[in-house]
Amino acid sequence: MSTQQEIVVYSAALVFPVTSPRIADGAVAVLGDRILHVGDRRWVLEALEERGAKYREERWDGVLAPGLVNAHTHLQYTHMAEVANRSYNGFDDWGDAFDVVYDRVGHDWGTAAADGAAMSLAAGVTAAADVVTDREALSALHDAGMHGIAYWEVYGASNDGWTQAAKDEVREQIRSIPAPPGAGVSPHAPYSLDVQPLLELPDIVREEGLRLHIHLAEAHMEREFDGIDGYAGPGGHGSWPELGADSFRALRSHGIGVSSTQFVDHLGVLGPDCHIAHGVYVSAEDRALLRARGTSVALCPRSNEVIGLDMPPVAAYLREGNQIAVGTDSLSSSPSLDLLADVGKLYRVARDQGYRGDDLHQRLFGAATLGGAEALGLHVGKHRIGQLGVGAMADLAFFDVPTHNPDVALAELVEAGAGRARRTIVAGVEKFNAANA
Repeated sequence: MSTQQEIVVYSAALVFPVTSPRIADGAVAVLGDRILHVGDRRWVLEALEERGAKYREERWDGVLAPGLVNAHTHLQYTHMAEVANRSYNGFDDWGDAFDVVYDRVGHDWGTAAADGAAMSLAAGVTAAADVVTDREALSALHDAGMHGIAYWEVYGASNDGWTQAAKDEVREQIRSIPAPPGAGVSPHAPYSLDVQPLLELPDIVREEGLRLHIHLAEAHMEREFDGIDGYAGPGGHGSWPELGADSFRALRSHGIGVSSTQFVDHLGVLGPDCHIAHGVYVSAEDRALLRARGTSVALCPRSNEVIGLDMPPVAAYLREGNQIAVGTDSLSSSPSLDLLADVGKLYRVARDQGYRGDDLHQRLFGAATLGGAEALGLHVGKHRIGQLGVGAMADLAFFDVPTHNPDVALAELVEAGAGRARRTIVAGVEKFNAANA
């Protein structure tokens, strides 16, 4: 029996490669876990026939797109959906309710994370930035065969508690994350960690050649305000760094109005190997800092709504050219793990904020695919995702969109795409099919 891998041609009424023009009556040829050809269906089939390649074609009368990339989630909290069943008055209010449920005895974090991965696949998501707090959930992406980064979260570390043993434990945890996918560290937030761990965690991660991901500009207390001392910007010489404060909270207690974005930038957290979650309370100066550092922001509007936060400045991010991605956050603060529901929310927010560009549909769909891959450092190279291109990973999502007009289909996916995923393939392997569900 021949062991040669079979070429499968997935053709569709519409193919959205993201990194090239949309294709009516297009096709994607897949060999193993890689994309072999992308283009007009007739051309793809003729190219295969000219070289005598055997193939099997599967047809889809809808949209074929790259697998979506959820750039911020916590899959282990999938069974904590009761927390998101009501609205809150801010992060502290939500955090109190979260802690009550989290502290209960008997959580099966591994099973919860596995269920979250299955829900993600059913929504057309093939990769995720999964922030993990409990060791039992570390293998969720790996076990589901998904791409992305599993980030070990460090929460509540004080200066006094940041011992060599604590540092060694972080190294041990990230080295225990099963590969694939990739690994990284999530220093939780500037208000939950003291200065020393925030300063040294990025060094540990970068020594290991891994990724960083931090909750930033999410809580009300992170807003910049006019205090007793300012910060003159990336090249400025404000006096607050010389205070030697132990933490961001200590700065606040001194009446220092520096934003959390400027604070973590001073500590060296930001960079092209780091992306942030939420990015709600950011000034024009903060957004410029993120651009200067090459740091993407994962926007999670439905989670913000549940927690009682403001909406992120989507229109400003788009106008100014910030790198954006999209995240659902977890079911403890969001109604679902359907990424396109957040994309639809971002569309409405951007329009409400005055964004009138006719590129909004394309840019938001790009944020949910290539933008997410870029946030995770997976948009280029041998294992690139978030795009349909020759040599890229064969991560495909099939959506039920009853139109053959590319512009109308894209608008429907962005504005009302939630619940439309019908089939999901990761690295050439089918992971979800609504016909079998």
